Amino acid sequence: MTSGDATQDSDPSANGAGAAASGQRRIAVFCGSRSGIDERFRHVAVEVGQAMARGGHERVYGGGDVGLMGAVAGAVLEAGGAATGVITQQLWDLEVGHRGLTNLEVVEDMHARKARMAELADAVIVLPGGFGTYDEAFEILTWNQLGLVAMPVVFLDLVTGAGNGGGFYAPIFEMIASAVAAGFMKPDHGELALRASSAAEAVEVAAAPAAAFTPKWGG
Repeated sequence: MTSGDATQDSDPSANGAGAAASGQRRIAVFCGSRSGIDERFRHVAVEVGQAMARGGHERVYGGGDVGLMGAVAGAVLEAGGAATGVITQQLWDLEVGHRGLTNLEVVEDMHARKARMAELADAVIVLPGGFGTYDEAFEILTWNQLGLVAMPVVFLDLVTGAGNGGGFYAPIFEMIASAVAAGFMKPDHGELALRASSAAEAVEVAAAPAAAFTPKWGG
């Protein structure tokens, strides 16, 4: 493990084009710092980590060793893959950081953390989580919409049998569809939020090329 300070004002437009020609990617996995009440949440997190390692993809994330964050990182490392964490000094001081990562960067604040992860990543997979997970995912979706980055954002819509009986992220996709229907979002931009139903599918979709840019205004 190496650790150091990342530049706070990272340029998010620098990413998205740095993937190796072999198809290997640096995939940011956004997910909960808790494990949830359904064992399937943790199980699918482990499956994602294993699938990433098998494909030769590096995991980029917020550097924690708790909840689903720690489960994915542990699975990647145990399968022989690489994992890079970006954590704030505050969270490191709280001792929730992973001390066995391939690379670890400690940054000043949450803004620097998100910018650095965006700079490092070529794609995003979103697992179940809470406010922080949604914040990270929607920021990258917005940057895609504005043409600041070009990376797939894949929600692993795990069916748990809870709530409305659909997938965990079904309400978010309904919200996006409502925004498109109401004219607040172009259909092409609504489709930037991709959907997968298994770990293998999520990694496959994340490793594929990003959608072509559609300007938000005009047209």
